[in-house]
Amino acid sequence: MLSVQFVLLPHFTLLPFAAFIDALRLAGDEGDLSRQVNCRWTIAAASGEPVSSSCGVAIAPWETFGEPRRYDYIVVCGGLLHRGPQTDAPTLEYLRQAAAAGVRLVGLCTGSFALVRAGLMHGRRCCVSWYHYQDLLREFPGVQAVADQLFVVDGDRITCAGGQGAIDVAAWIIEHHCGHAWAQKSLRIMLVDGARPQTAPQPHPPLAEVARDDRVRRAQLLIEQNLGEPLSVAELATRVSLSKRQLERLFKEDLGIGPLDYDRRFRLNYGLWLLCHTRRTVTQVALDCGFADSSHFTRACRQAFGRTPGQLRDDPALAASTPVGPAGSLPAGSVPVH
Repeated sequence: MLSVQFVLLPHFTLLPFAAFIDALRLAGDEGDLSRQVNCRWTIAAASGEPVSSSCGVAIAPWETFGEPRRYDYIVVCGGLLHRGPQTDAPTLEYLRQAAAAGVRLVGLCTGSFALVRAGLMHGRRCCVSWYHYQDLLREFPGVQAVADQLFVVDGDRITCAGGQGAIDVAAWIIEHHCGHAWAQKSLRIMLVDGARPQTAPQPHPPLAEVARDDRVRRAQLLIEQNLGEPLSVAELATRVSLSKRQLERLFKEDLGIGPLDYDRRFRLNYGLWLLCHTRRTVTQVALDCGFADSSHFTRACRQAFGRTPGQLRDDPALAASTPVGPAGSLPAGSVPVH
């Protein structure tokens, strides 16, 4: 029997936790009985008090920390990073005890931060969402951060970017312990076509140069979050509590270009990545990247790359040169600024 303990951290995200535990539930029994037959699971925290998720839904642990050797895996569910302490001393000590006992540890979403904080990721690759890539590097500069795939299996440590990637991690674990049929059964009931491999790329790569100024970094994040409907420079400045002139000056001082040119370069680099690594239509890529239509996107590609989107997609050498690399970014000059 596969045995899993979930450790909930303050403000954990519900989706990865729910996806993982439901995959176990559906693989754990025949029919629709949800018994713990093939899989056993429990929910734990440092105390018996309910743990609030990022959306405010609270879940009461079924148990407090005990003997970690009872479990094949301990899955640490993280979430928001800026709502106060993410872990406490008893939780970190429990994770260290589990690691010393040889229990496999899984970090979901920012649960990987807790594993790093506990000193359990030395010399190991640590998967993180593109959204939190810079957060991880700022707090732990020496970590081997990976933001270009869904999850990473490094010995007895598994880290996952979160979101729907939790389904893929759960399916991987279920298949290794219970067999392919049980993993497939779980996925089919969840209306998932099939599990993606750990090397599958995250849907949105971190393509931005890293700014030094906190206000510029906030503006960068807003640009990333509004790719489909780009913000004007004035709107961007208002959102980060600056004047338009101040924001333009800070961008040029920090990144060497203004926010408008940065936004254009970011959207084109992301469009290039989508063309090379997905089968979305040119129209879909154009709209995803905030262009009015495919014609607008095609003109921008011709100006930036000297080729149409179709020609870019058909270039194997270009596809090979545009993965998100170890530093988590494409070369700053991928798209020239005119």
